[in-house]
Amino acid sequence: MKWSEISIHTTTEAIEPISNILHEAGASGVVIEDPFELVREREDRFGEIYQLDPKDYPEEGVMVKAYLPINSFLGETVDEIKEAINNLILYNIDIGKNSVSLSEVHEEEWATAWKKYYHPVKISERFTIVPTWEEYTPVNSDELIIELDPGMAFGTGTHPTTVMSIQALERTVKKGDAVIDVGTGSGVLSIASAMLGAEKVRALDLDEVAVQSAKLNLKLNKVHDIVDVSQNNLLEGISETADVIVANILAEVILRFTEDAAKLVKPDGYFITAGIIQPKKEQVKESIEAAGFEIIETLQMEDWVAFIAKRK
Repeated sequence: MKWSEISIHTTTEAIEPISNILHEAGASGVVIEDPFELVREREDRFGEIYQLDPKDYPEEGVMVKAYLPINSFLGETVDEIKEAINNLILYNIDIGKNSVSLSEVHEEEWATAWKKYYHPVKISERFTIVPTWEEYTPVNSDELIIELDPGMAFGTGTHPTTVMSIQALERTVKKGDAVIDVGTGSGVLSIASAMLGAEKVRALDLDEVAVQSAKLNLKLNKVHDIVDVSQNNLLEGISETADVIVANILAEVILRFTEDAAKLVKPDGYFITAGIIQPKKEQVKESIEAAGFEIIETLQMEDWVAFIAKRK
């Protein structure tokens, strides 16, 4: 399939309304190219590596981009987008240059273009995540390197919820432990558990695409003999106990299986939960404690929260 990349040169003020217009026009996502990213100061927690190319950003204003399928209605869709953006003036929104351009993008190019924004990142005291297409030389002798090919459907391993989950695993996983990773996605938390010394890791995900992605990444990191990945709905049907259960998924989903986790975590074992947005913090905390766990540490990064809970 061929796609058309629509680029709108506008202002920071107009990013949100234009993004909404593009979503309503059928775009499943948008790309924001803001030159502010080149000079923005970032908190240096673990020596993260940021490699941004100024050539990818406009000299002034911002570029909002989206992808639309090339079909017989494309011309009408673009005209509707232009009209909707022009109407933003009626709401006193500065739309800046408001120049709109189109370019054709082949699906293969579109599916890999995002890779240029993904580079090695040190996310914790010991772990650095490296994309498979990048070369990286370890800085420290005890550094643990996770190679990741997340594909288009899964994260790069650098989202705050993943970072906090791995930090929590560093604090809890001991050599010889059994770990269950609920909602494994790309498999990054299972890989980290194995590298930390876990003897056996059970990785579970309801999505068959996630299972296949995880299997690929397990082999890339040579831990497929330690990690068993399979399709499963949360902890349904699981009877084996674990020293650590980790779940980096939505808060609403965590609430559904805290009691199941309590049945499977060994005495003095740990239940790590992430993917929790701030407004859901107390609700998840209460559910975990009601299931028989004690919250021993709360991690926070940006608008996200993770809990390390210990079975009483």
